[in-house]
Amino acid sequence: MTHGFDKEYWERHWRGSAGGPGTAGGPPPNPYLARELGELVPGTALDAGCGAGAEAIWLASRGWRVTAADISSEVLAHAAERAGAVGAGDRLRWVEADLGVWHPATPFDLVTTHYAHPAMPQLEFYDRIAGWVVPGGTLLIVGHLQHDRATGQHGHGHGHGHGHGHGHGGQHPPAEASVTAAAITARLDEEVWEIVTAEEGRRTLADGKGGETPLHDVVVRATRRR
Repeated sequence: MTHGFDKEYWERHWRGSAGGPGTAGGPPPNPYLARELGELVPGTALDAGCGAGAEAIWLASRGWRVTAADISSEVLAHAAERAGAVGAGDRLRWVEADLGVWHPATPFDLVTTHYAHPAMPQLEFYDRIAGWVVPGGTLLIVGHLQHDRATGQHGHGHGHGHGHGHGHGGQHPPAEASVTAAAITARLDEEVWEIVTAEEGRRTLADGKGGETPLHDVVVRATRRR
């Protein structure tokens, strides 16, 4: 099934799973955050397609001043409520925005996105948000790898929001949302970017029903040269 990934789609998606994000509950932050960003000095950050807010809240709780942007007003309301419930709201700014046309007022020390599926082509979206990183800053992209090359099996989404891990109701992520590490890094000019991490791998996520969902991830971290 082809998805438009427009505002109507994501509002409908989150309206149907409004209980998912919860307030104090909801999905855990992506584990790549701690691994890739744990040693960075906190500064300003953009979570592009923040969905249920897990990553934005994680960053805010560790001292980052976070702008969390998503196209869905439905999920932003739940994410803000969740942040308030865990005492992380004072370092967060929630922005309802279509990231295909929105422009931030200033660039950020960190721009990160997790399973974001905007209406625009996936790699063009990554090009766009990469332009919002200050010199010396960090870009962290976590995306879907549609097929596991060893088995040929499809990967799954995990229930985050806008352009964000939006789990597609347990469906496979569509082909247009899938990328490879090589495809992302090929678009990062080596004169502008230093590639720190570029990998593809598998992990599992508890599905809330006593089972586990396999995830096939692409992780790219790069530092913008000064």
